[in-house]
Amino acid sequence: MNEGLAPGGKRSAGWARAGKGCAGKAGQDTPVRGRGGERGRVGVNGGLTLLPWLLMGMGAFSNILQGKTPNPAVGIVGLLIFNSLYISVVFRAFHRQAREAASTRWSLVAMGLVTCGLALAYGGSWLTFFPLLGLATGAVLRGRVLGVTVLGLSALGGAIAAYHDGWGAAGVVYGTFLSGMVTAAILALSETVRELRDTRQELARAAVEQERLRFSRDLHDLLGHTLSVIVVKSEAARRLAPRDMDAALAQVADIESVGRQALVEIREAVTGYREASLAGELDRARGALTAAGIGPVVRQSGTPLPPQAAALLGWVVRESVTNVIRHSGATGCEIEVRGSAERVRLVITDDGHGGVGSAPPGSGPTGGGSTVAGGSAAGSLAGSGLTGLAERLAAAGGTLVSGPAPDGRGFRVTAELPVDEDTVPTEGEGR
Repeated sequence: MNEGLAPGGKRSAGWARAGKGCAGKAGQDTPVRGRGGERGRVGVNGGLTLLPWLLMGMGAFSNILQGKTPNPAVGIVGLLIFNSLYISVVFRAFHRQAREAASTRWSLVAMGLVTCGLALAYGGSWLTFFPLLGLATGAVLRGRVLGVTVLGLSALGGAIAAYHDGWGAAGVVYGTFLSGMVTAAILALSETVRELRDTRQELARAAVEQERLRFSRDLHDLLGHTLSVIVVKSEAARRLAPRDMDAALAQVADIESVGRQALVEIREAVTGYREASLAGELDRARGALTAAGIGPVVRQSGTPLPPQAAALLGWVVRESVTNVIRHSGATGCEIEVRGSAERVRLVITDDGHGGVGSAPPGSGPTGGGSTVAGGSAAGSLAGSGLTGLAERLAAAGGTLVSGPAPDGRGFRVTAELPVDEDTVPTEGEGR
């Protein structure tokens, strides 16, 4: 059974595959790409999708080849600088840190200066660099500064185009504004989709981990209590067999009944529908304590409890009584449940050793003397059972405190819980 709970064991891998039942397709047993590698791939692919727009500058290149451009060397240098800056900027646009870096912003400013210089010097087909500049601006900038910058570039491009081409400036203004805003909108939408996909994967992994934790807690609570009862009754049957065979057979029948009930509860725990009943756990506690030679005293008062509050307190009774039987060496155990309209209080006190230090060797620290309140353990002595119960109660707005009894004799576990059903998590929550 421990193999099923080992984080790196084979059964854990099986639970990772089974996580698709609560996490959807994202929880399937498929390899998960590293974020750095995936983002690098997205950046390369995104940058490649913006490169074909450089063909808009073929008109300017054609003018140089045809000798229609004065000072062609200046035009060639300007074309190379613009293309280099454009490629650098669009590839950086798909990495947030690179996009927001000062070097990227300065590259965009340099692109603007080169574009204005070439457009003022040559006009004509060189004006098409303004839509390319708008596209690069939309790829890099976000938020309010994007709109202001694109409007400014559109107005500047329109003014330069009007100087050279009169009414042809309208096309430059429209192209610059449209390329900047549409590019920004598409990339922002792409980033949102990618973030949502990452969030879905994180939620899927969290759901798998939560289900694994819930199941491990249930197994601990179920098997710890059940096996303790079976051991106690087996010892009683062994002692009784030489002198009273009928009494020994009765103990064996109880062992069979406990084993069958454990099988049912484990099946229900696997499907996630089992709820411990407080009344049922109190009855089991009486029987287990009596079989172990510990006198039980159970007192219950107050209003009836909501099902979920009763279920949580049932877990506390089960774990605490298991610890009493295993570790306390007590002769008596008192269980008191006091409920009111707002809160319910459960107190379990034994008259045994009262601490880990006197527990039998190999018994573990589950019954240790420590305080667990609000889901945190003070010190290193808190057992996994008490810590898990404290986490459950904390998720429901309650507390769990455990430690030596005030008179210094015995051990006491005190659980408090609000009885408002809205504050108590269901089986799949806060577990």
